[in-house]
Amino acid sequence: MRAPNHLNALRAFEAAARHLSYVAAADELNVTPAAVGSLVRGLEAVVGVELFHRSQAGPARLELTETARAVLPELQAGFDHLTIAFERLKASRGQITISLTVPPAFADKWLLPRVERFASNHPLYELRIDTSGRLVDFAAERMDIGIRYGGGRWPGLKSTFLLRDAFFPVCSRALLDGTHPLRGPEDLKHHTLIHDRSMAAESAFPTWRTWLQAAGRPDINCERGLQINDSAAAYQAAMNGSGVALGRTTLVALDLAAGRLVRPFGEALDCELAYYLVHRPKADSDPGIAAFKNWICAEAGTDGAP
Repeated sequence: MRAPNHLNALRAFEAAARHLSYVAAADELNVTPAAVGSLVRGLEAVVGVELFHRSQAGPARLELTETARAVLPELQAGFDHLTIAFERLKASRGQITISLTVPPAFADKWLLPRVERFASNHPLYELRIDTSGRLVDFAAERMDIGIRYGGGRWPGLKSTFLLRDAFFPVCSRALLDGTHPLRGPEDLKHHTLIHDRSMAAESAFPTWRTWLQAAGRPDINCERGLQINDSAAAYQAAMNGSGVALGRTTLVALDLAAGRLVRPFGEALDCELAYYLVHRPKADSDPGIAAFKNWICAEAGTDGAP
């Protein structure tokens, strides 16, 4: 089957339909909004149907018609297949780049110490890692795969379970001695509590309040201490002896093994949130994504089931 005509117009329509904005579509395609509008109107003229309801004002000036809404998933799947075919063509001359978005602390504490093993086992693929903490738009930013922390469901993405954390206090070995040595949860009242605020908007994310309640010490003031909005920075502060942080299994394992952090007592708190591998549903047939998924699941010691 030969390629359809009007590919540029179809790209403009898909981008405008995804953003519901000619301006955002133009930014993505590196053209002007007027060019996007012209391509979409030309496509409407060719196919003989209206693709958007247009209004002159309001937050949603473009609204998909029922016809457009019905064909959009197939069109997006077609572009996904074209992207996969293009990457396979590139593979014939050398390495293929896999674009990966990862939370910064997970990249620092878990993924980056392991990526050399992926490179050794899969020399055909080269990783391009984005460590932004924001939720990336996979289609708009041409992202192949990502790792996200949460409940496992994100609209428009397929998720595969990787790792789940337990939460427990961690600190510098220096805090085990001194005027108020850490021996049990009751000793926390003498030390600075380091609060990881990176998931403050997620109510299921354990805090010092929930940990102290589970440990039977709700009497300890849990609001005081050092507030940090990055997990890796919170653990670095703990290593420096600035206080006691709530460690997450995945993020502190290497520091515990190396003695940079210690676990002063054993009480741990489970969490329903977890790390998941995510990608667009139609990308399952991409050999690069399949290779990375198989590798990271093996590293995590999981078969993808929570």
